Amino acid sequence: MTPKQISKSIFLVATLFLFFITLSCQTPIKDQESSIKEQKDIVVAANQTEKYIDLLKDKNIAIVANNTSVIFKNSSYQHLVDSLLSLKINITKIFAPEHGFRGTADAGDIINDTNDSETNLPVISLYGKNRKPSPSHLENIDIVVFDMQDVGVRFYTYLSTLHYTMEACAENGIRVIVLDRPNPNGHYIDGPVLEEECKSFVGMHPVPIIYGMTIGEYAKMINGEKWLKDGIQCDLTVIPLNNYTYTSTYSLPLRPSPNLPNDKSINLYASICLFEGTNVSCGRGTEMQFQIFGSPFLPGDTYTYTFTPQPNFGDKTPKHLNEECFGLDLSKTENLSSLNFSWLLDAYNSTSEKDKFFNKFFYKLAGTHDLKEQIEKGLTVEEIKATWQKDLVAFKKIRAKYLLYQAE
Repeated sequence: MTPKQISKSIFLVATLFLFFITLSCQTPIKDQESSIKEQKDIVVAANQTEKYIDLLKDKNIAIVANNTSVIFKNSSYQHLVDSLLSLKINITKIFAPEHGFRGTADAGDIINDTNDSETNLPVISLYGKNRKPSPSHLENIDIVVFDMQDVGVRFYTYLSTLHYTMEACAENGIRVIVLDRPNPNGHYIDGPVLEEECKSFVGMHPVPIIYGMTIGEYAKMINGEKWLKDGIQCDLTVIPLNNYTYTSTYSLPLRPSPNLPNDKSINLYASICLFEGTNVSCGRGTEMQFQIFGSPFLPGDTYTYTFTPQPNFGDKTPKHLNEECFGLDLSKTENLSSLNFSWLLDAYNSTSEKDKFFNKFFYKLAGTHDLKEQIEKGLTVEEIKATWQKDLVAFKKIRAKYLLYQAE
């Protein structure tokens, strides 16, 4: 082959590789026996078209959606937007959260407005210059449908997108319909309740890190507790799940965001994500995101698992890029039913860079200034968790008012 032919071949291989990597975000989570098949007869609200289709007929509809907004059909799925268009529902625009409408953007990437290549509908970004739909975005809209897969963790930003969507609709007299989906971490409640001074886009409400509610129930709580601006409330309808309980095991058929590739990462996410507020990597830039952690500043004799972050789908510039990190592989651990803070405490106590361990983002993730101070003072996990209990009891009383499902 000539040098030119070799160069073209290399380009073709690289292009195909990037295509399949990008496609992986739209394909089911790996290694699941039932793949797209719904588990234990749980039926997501989107699949129950008969419960909401009449509400949408002869109306101008906007949809807040991403790659998880799908209707399951045996061993395949169809995007909600495509399904509603086929039923002659007048969808006029799409609102997209962090990671974009097709779910392929890196965490924190600014998303620009665009047109969807498949439907040619305008896609308005809610993770760019706007976090909240403007009055002009909502002009001539009758109903906004919100349908995205949450993971039940306070700092997952789809909750903030839900808040601002509800707030904008309340201000403009527009109805919101939330299509409910299971919470894969719905079986427990744990963590410090967010304090007012720590509010941000990764935590807007006084709830614990793990709150034990579906996104539909959470919407009802936002509305009922008057957490929207000036205490306004929106015209809210939640279409519930069928056959769901808080102890239901639900394996997400599609990854909810680029760096949560499987069930284990979703289960560990609440405990591991706090490392994002430190100098420790959560495995971004590997294929084991939120299943491993490590840093160059942890001792290799104790933290014997090593990895070197590289640019990949989900993170083009991961923390500790091209640096060997020493840490732990948690991918074989038993599923958690409470937050694990021992990994965080042990890493702080073992690091050679204690003065550089925490960064300002930690306060936003933790939702409190106390946790950093407690760790630095040497409190045990049990002592730290004891300080949350009063607030957790109060939250559970609030939560109870908005529950839609029964425990087994």
